Amino acid sequence: MLHRPVEPAQYRAIRYTQRLAEAGAVASVGSKGDSFDNAMAEAFNSLYKAELVRNTGPWRGLHDLEIATVEYIDWYNNRRLHGELDHTPPAEHEALHAMTQPITATLETR
Repeated sequence: MLHRPVEPAQYRAIRYTQRLAEAGAVASVGSKGDSFDNAMAEAFNSLYKAELVRNTGPWRGLHDLEIATVEYIDWYNNRRLHGELDHTPPAEHEALHAMTQPITATLETR
């Protein structure tokens, strides 16, 4: 039986898998349809669409949406209250976390 040649994308996927195995690494990409595949990014994307794109438009053009996106990210990180973070913005939550962690110093020698 004749087999068709391996497609370049298939070859890259095989080499990628082999290289990960050689390095003892685990791929950080999920399988299609995996409920854990990019869950955090998908959740943020849904919020972005609901809170900004759909509810604030219509947009005159891409430039207007880009400016609104930058403003949204600033608001999301610095002022939006997140229930999973004890109703604090992410920037505040990270600052509080950093203040409660012990300081460890490392000495580098050459």
